[in-house]
Formats: sequence, C-alpha cells, structure tokens
Amino acid sequence: MTLRGRLTAAFLAVVLGPVLLGAVFVGTTLAAVDRSRATERLGVAAATVRTSVDALCQQLRAAADAVALRTDAAARAVAAGQVVSRGLAAAVLVTDVTGVTTYTTPGAPPTPWQDCAGGRPVDGRVRVLSARVDLRDPAGSALGTVAAAHPVDPAFVTRLAAATGVAVTLLDGGATRFAHTTETSRVREAVLAAAGTVDGDKVTETADGRYVRRLDPAAGQPLPLVLSVPGERPTGLPAVLVGAVLLAALLAVLAAGRLARVTTRPLVELAGAVDRVARGDLTARVPVRSRDEIGRLAGAFNRMTRETASYVAALTSSRDQLRGHLAVLGDTLASTHDLQRILRVILHSAIGATGARAGAVLLLDPDGVLVGKCGEGLQDRLPDPETLRVPVGAGVAGAVAATGEPRRGRAGDGVPAPGEPRCETYVAVPFTVPGGPAGGAEPGREPAVGVLALYDRLGAEEFDDADLDTLRTFAGHAAVAVENVRVHEEAQRLSLTDPLTGLWNYRYLRESLRREVERASRFGRMLSILVLDLDRFKDVNDTHGHAAGDAVLAEFARRIRGEIREVDLAFRQGGEEFVVLLPETDARGAAIVAERLGAAVRGTPIAAAGHAGRRVAIPVTVSIGIAVYPDHASTGQQVLDAADEALYAAKAAGRDGHRVAGERAAPLTEEITVPAGAVSPDDGLPRAGPVTDRPAGRHGAGAPRPAAGVTQPATGGASSGPHPPRQSRGR
Repeated sequence: MTLRGRLTAAFLAVVLGPVLLGAVFVGTTLAAVDRSRATERLGVAAATVRTSVDALCQQLRAAADAVALRTDAAARAVAAGQVVSRGLAAAVLVTDVTGVTTYTTPGAPPTPWQDCAGGRPVDGRVRVLSARVDLRDPAGSALGTVAAAHPVDPAFVTRLAAATGVAVTLLDGGATRFAHTTETSRVREAVLAAAGTVDGDKVTETADGRYVRRLDPAAGQPLPLVLSVPGERPTGLPAVLVGAVLLAALLAVLAAGRLARVTTRPLVELAGAVDRVARGDLTARVPVRSRDEIGRLAGAFNRMTRETASYVAALTSSRDQLRGHLAVLGDTLASTHDLQRILRVILHSAIGATGARAGAVLLLDPDGVLVGKCGEGLQDRLPDPETLRVPVGAGVAGAVAATGEPRRGRAGDGVPAPGEPRCETYVAVPFTVPGGPAGGAEPGREPAVGVLALYDRLGAEEFDDADLDTLRTFAGHAAVAVENVRVHEEAQRLSLTDPLTGLWNYRYLRESLRREVERASRFGRMLSILVLDLDRFKDVNDTHGHAAGDAVLAEFARRIRGEIREVDLAFRQGGEEFVVLLPETDARGAAIVAERLGAAVRGTPIAAAGHAGRRVAIPVTVSIGIAVYPDHASTGQQVLDAADEALYAAKAAGRDGHRVAGERAAPLTEEITVPAGAVSPDDGLPRAGPVTDRPAGRHGAGAPRPAAGVTQPATGGASSGPHPPRQSRGR
C-alpha cells in the first residue's frame, strides 16, 4: 500500500474509531448519569423525610413531656390545651395505667395512633403519628401515659414533598394502594407498580422514565412511603448520535484524501533536514513549496535554524548576567527590610536581564487597587509617574492581578487602563506571598498581591517565553521581599501588644506616655491618665478558674476599646490592671470617661466558661484612678504614679468608683465652676494652667464628646518616636 493509502486508512481509523466509541460512550454515560443523579436525589430525599419525621416525633415527644410534668389533672389539661393552641401537637391523649383514657383534647382524631417508635401500623394505614411518654407522680410511681399526636393527611404529605423536592406517596396497607400522594394521575399507577417490585433502599425505573424508591417504616420513621423523580435524559438522543457519526465519517474521508496528497512530498524533505539538525548542522534548510500548514512548518523550521545559533551565544551571555543580578538580589534581601529599596533592585535587575526599556512594580492595596511602588523609565509614558494606580481587572496589569495568569504581547492585544504606561510591547507577571491561602496552587495561578510589569523590549521585538520565565524568577523574589517585610512588621507589632487582650503592653505604655507628655508640653495641652483595676479579680480566678479569668480580662479590654476615642490609647499594665491615656482631656472629661467605663463593666455581667465547661455570668466592677498632666505632676511617670495613688483611694472608698488625684472624699461628679469671663481658645481644646482659666469638661464648656467613630486629631506637628496604628475605633 502506498504512503497516501496508509495515511488515509490511518486517519480514518484514528478519527472514526474514537467517534464510534464516543457515541456509544455518550449514550451509556448519559443514561448512567441520569440514573446516578436520580438515585442521589432520592437518597437525599429519603434522608430529608427521615429527618423531618424524626423532628416531628421529637416535637411531639417534647409536647407530651410538657403535659406529663404537670402534677395534677387540671394542670395537665391546661398544659395540653396550650400545647395544641401553640401548634406543637394536634391533639393530646392522657391514659391511666390500665390504658383507659382519662383526658383528650377536643377535636382529637380517633385512635389508634401510630407511635413514632415504630411497630406495624394498625390495619396497614397510618392516619395519626404520635409520641408517648410515661406519666408519673412526684414519687416516681407510674400513673399512665401521655401521648401527643399529629395527623398524617394530604397536607402533611404535601409538606414532605415540598421539603424533599420529589413526589411523595403514603401507602395504605400495601405496596399497590396509596392513602395520600402528590403524584399526578398519569404516572400514579406506574409508580405504585414499580414500588411493589423494589426492595429496601434500591431504586427502580418506570417505563416512562421516572425513578422510584420505597421507604419502609423504621424506628423514628413509621410511615410507609414511596418517593419518585422524573428522569432527565433528552429525547431523540440515538438519532442525533447516528447522524453525528455519519457526518464525521464523511468529513474524515474528505480530510484524509486531502491530507495525504499535501503531506507526502514535503515530509521526506523535512525529515532529512531534521536529521541534519539533530547531527548539529544548523545550516539545514527546507524548501517552502506552499503556504499551508506544511509550508508554514517549513518556514518555521528555517527560522528556527537561523535563530538557534544566535540564541546559543546569547543564552551564555544572559546566563552570566542573570547570575550577577541574582547575587545582588540575594545580598539585598539578606541585608535590609526596606521594601522600596528591594523592589527597586528587583525591577532594575529584571529590566537588565530582559532588555526592557521601562518597568514597574505594583502592589495591591486594601482598596483593591494596584499601586505603583517603584518604576523605571516611565517619565514619558505616564502623565504623572509618581501616581501609578490601576484597578484590579482593568487593563493589562489589572487583568493579570485578577486572573493570576501572566501576560505578554503587544499593546493592541489588550485594552490598557487609563492609568497604565503607554507602550508597544509588554510582559506582566503576578506574584503572591509564599505560603499564602493558595500556597499549593499551580505557579502563576495564585491570588496575586502584586504585579511585575516590563514595557518595550530593546530592538522593538516582543517579549518571549524566556523573558516570561525570567520575570517569574524576579516576581518570586518580590514576593519573598513583601513577605519578609510583612513578617518583620508583624513581629514589631506583636512585641508591643498584649497577646490576651490585644491592647498595647507595658513596654509601649512607657514609650507612649513619654511621647504624649512631650506633645502636651509642646502645645500647651492636657493629658489625662486613667489607671483601672478590676475589683476582687482574685475571687474570679479562685471561684471559676483561670480560663474564666482570662475571658473576663479579654472582654473587659473589648469594652474599654468600645468606650474611648480613636486618638485615645489603652494598655494592659499587668495582671488585672489597665491604663488609658486621654490626650487633650482635662479632669472633667476624664471623669466622664471613667463613669462610662464603670457603667459599661457594671451594667452587663461577663459570660465565661467556668469549671466543667459550664457557662457562668460573672459580675465585674472596676476602680479607676485619674491624674492629669500638668495639674498633678510634671513628668509622665509622676502622673502615672498619681493616678495609681488615686486608684488606691478609689479602692479604699469601697471600690466600683473613681477618684481624681488629690481627692479623698466623694467621686468627681459635681460640675466644675467656670468663671463668667472665661473664654475658650479658638481651637476649643483645653489648655494647661489653672482650672479657672480652662473651659470645663473634656472638650471645653458645653462641647459634646465626639460621636462614635469620629476621629479628633491632635493639633501640631507629628509625634516623636514609633507610633503603631491606633487600636480603638470610635468609642
């Protein structure tokens, strides 16, 4: 047989064989899938029926228990009426130890009732479903039984069908008779006939394509039921499959003849040229005789051989250059936590390794916008190179971040975002922090936290796959840099916070106190300090355990954060003692805050897990000491000590209250007198100095406290020293 004949026969065998097998497979698979889906639906429906009936039985049992708990007949009658009126049961029946009915609610259905515990239905039909409990006197002697019932009627069957999503039939004394059903009259007889041939939990199919399952009575579900769903197989499927096979056969014959004619002649030439290249002869060429696939293959082969020689030399040079860039990157990553510097080095190295003219590194901010962190060569490509912002999903960089897939090509291939740089060619690669939520996903498909993009390769050529692989390497370094900086910042944050309450710790208290005192001194403001101590906290630990004590501390810290401003600072000084700094607040304002904190704790006991896991409500009160800079001391530590002494005074006065430094009598609840000639400063903030020269209250005379969530910034310059984000949000 000639090559042309062999190609034709092989093509027909390769094409028609899978087509025939596919047609058979599709037909059998659709039938199997249809049956599997129907079986699954019926299985879920059966479980739903059992659950629904069991829930009804539990409800009836609870209703019967509620009646049985009453100690006398009159109370039981009242309870039975309440159970029926509330819809917990349709009827209640009370019998004595001999089985004689002593009480039944009006309108009760006739007995016998089918017990939820199971058993064979009386005369094969279930009309009423009931739950029965024993009736005993206070000494435990049996007095009889109490039964709560619910009718099994068409409405009940309809509710079961609505809950399961399938047709439901309640059998009446046999597999071929029904009491109630939601089936249509057209398929009812076929369903009942199929139900009579199926055993247990098996599923059978009717002649009209419905799937049927019988649900026999069992403990907790004493109803004989039949469930059915219609099949979903399309009609006319065999005819469609036969037509598809015939059409495929005709097309395969035509394609095989054409393919054999155009393929045989250039194949020998192409094979010879391939052999020469395999032996290392990169000068081999193939004649291009046509413009079809074989002709393009010959042209591509010729281009490949021309470019391979230049690639060999270029790869050697690029490898050495890349090694140098990676060495610089390694040194930078190991020696600094300056994210901007690291990203600049990464971008510069990526541009040098790929021959790009410009590039940028963009990171995702909390608002879902890619923000340019560093760029190179963007001066003539953006109106403002300092404000590179691209929404996720918009343009090339936004699409890369949204899909997690790298892109390369020309500017016309995609729609650039308004804020993206102008370019002819581009390549963009996403990156994410290692070990993130999708750390095990395929590389390049993880949720991106940033994008590394390069523009316009030197020589006006498009970026190729090698550039894409190189850029992935640098994107990986960028991901490591972002993660290292994040871990470093997180470590700094953890070193300043209390792990139990989430408040700032004692270390940050000392730094914040120094900074806030310097600020108050520089701008002539006031600073109030509250020292809080939970009253008799040792009794909480001794009575309910240390786990309950920890829960009390954590909830107390949460309530503190809810009652202070965003500019205020809350700390856990140690144990059950806390400190709150109130910038630009006088004694009056501090007393208001103290009253509010005391009420927030006193008003609602704290729920916690006590011994043996029992939930207990623990009442808690707090004693508070107040001191104000510079009224009570001239240094931060002295003001803190004064507030601590005021706390001891509050403790000595009976706890659950507050004292201002220097007070020994009643808490500060009276109004502070303001002279008639006193004038508030222009900014409305309290000034340090004598009380008579300051406006009363925390924010001046008559000034209300800011609403929840409103920030009241401090005036003046930036504070000295590190200042992590505020913990509290609003009051």
